Amino acid sequence: MRKITYALLLSSVVATAHAEINPFFSGYENQIAFNVGTGVNSGFLIPPPSQFVPYTMFQFQYSQPTTFFKLQARQSLNLIMNVGYGKKYGWHWDSYTIPIVMLSEDIILADWHDWYFYTGIGVGMQGQQNERIGSKLLFGFKLGTGYKITDCVGIELFMQHMSNGNTAPENNSYAFYGMGLTYSF
Repeated sequence: MRKITYALLLSSVVATAHAEINPFFSGYENQIAFNVGTGVNSGFLIPPPSQFVPYTMFQFQYSQPTTFFKLQARQSLNLIMNVGYGKKYGWHWDSYTIPIVMLSEDIILADWHDWYFYTGIGVGMQGQQNERIGSKLLFGFKLGTGYKITDCVGIELFMQHMSNGNTAPENNSYAFYGMGLTYSF
């Protein structure tokens, strides 16, 4: 995991970005996004869309264009608030109402006209350690697709997984299916 973190940080520093050809940005240099996701009780990297739980993710994201091994990408600062309510599948979800700060890199895998498909990785810190994750350190993985409504505005659908990457004995995860709205400027 340390190598992945170094590669993410190094690519953010040395990459030459081309916002005019980057499908995330449509020629703009900055982007903000607001994402909302519903929780899934799963420990898989790509959770099956079953066992939805009373757990919601609210995410504000600020991004700039970059490249990742010559693939168009965006580097982002993510401010996340996970809000739980109630009990389901043996977990008290309200005890996991936790703020998270994450640095991430989303990489374009394919794009066609106004559509794009991407994957992402990230590293972050949660506000408190708990028995579900077992550490404050989090690693993220994301799969998503987006559509540019206009040059400035887009919508995205995504699956996001956050866990401690086996760095602690408790290794469940936070997993979400959600959607977001992006604005490039």
